[in-house]
Amino acid sequence: MTAPNPTESPTQSEDKSAEAKPSEAKPSEAKSFETLTAAAPFSATETVELESNYLLPVAIVAIAAPIGLFLNLWVGLVVGAFGLFLAVQASRIRLIFTSTALDVYTGEKPIRSFPYAEWENWEIFWSPVPILFYFKEVNSIHFIPILYNPTALRQCLAVHQLPTQHPED
Repeated sequence: MTAPNPTESPTQSEDKSAEAKPSEAKPSEAKSFETLTAAAPFSATETVELESNYLLPVAIVAIAAPIGLFLNLWVGLVVGAFGLFLAVQASRIRLIFTSTALDVYTGEKPIRSFPYAEWENWEIFWSPVPILFYFKEVNSIHFIPILYNPTALRQCLAVHQLPTQHPED
């Protein structure tokens, strides 16, 4: 698979494929998504993949060291293992915003699609240091650790005009 080019804008054929559900995607098809690394302008019809952000896993591992050294070795090991788990997940799981849904992939394999039409609200917890992304669908709620660029995540949510709990955000 070729690396996505962030300066390229999606073609019309990519826009059509973005409307397909992940379960319809063929594993042999090479897909090119625009990777959003910073606050670059884009439209709601473009397919955008969020860049992984390792800040949260690194911070958790960094906190684990003093816990293990000064408080309790086993607790420090558990906290450190959790941080390493999040780092692995950040490298494996991809969030892709299409024109109709937030699609979650592991590598090239689609895991789940969350159609925007079913979203009731969303929130990114703790604005100074974003650590958790919450969104509520009609029948379920979801919590995702911030393993992606939080600025790009907010921008994608705003471009798709998804309802937020705090309209002033």
